[in-house]
Amino acid sequence: MGRNTWHILRDEGSVTVTRVLPVRFDVCAETTLPAGRVLKVAQQVRQDLWRKLQKLRGFSPVVCVVQAGTGLRVTAGGRIEATFHKPTVDALIAEVLADPRNRARWSNYARAAGQV
Repeated sequence: MGRNTWHILRDEGSVTVTRVLPVRFDVCAETTLPAGRVLKVAQQVRQDLWRKLQKLRGFSPVVCVVQAGTGLRVTAGGRIEATFHKPTVDALIAEVLADPRNRARWSNYARAAGQV
């Protein structure tokens, strides 16, 4: 598998973006976002998650986005193949998901065609 190869797992109304299969969430946090294109949201969240945690040894990000009612449920996290402190990493992920600038950028980028 090449360095820029990502697995994109699609299911009805959801998408999961991961580097390594099988998908495993050793650490994670969740949030909801306004409706939009699930793949675009997953890719943007994965990018910001990686920027925040790229120095964490053995970390491989996983992002799952599911259409839920009138919005999107986002689960971000991943697997870690090294020793880590789970509460600290979970808090860092939650910080990425709660950042208002990130949320606004994700929502704008993922806005579906024809959607205001």
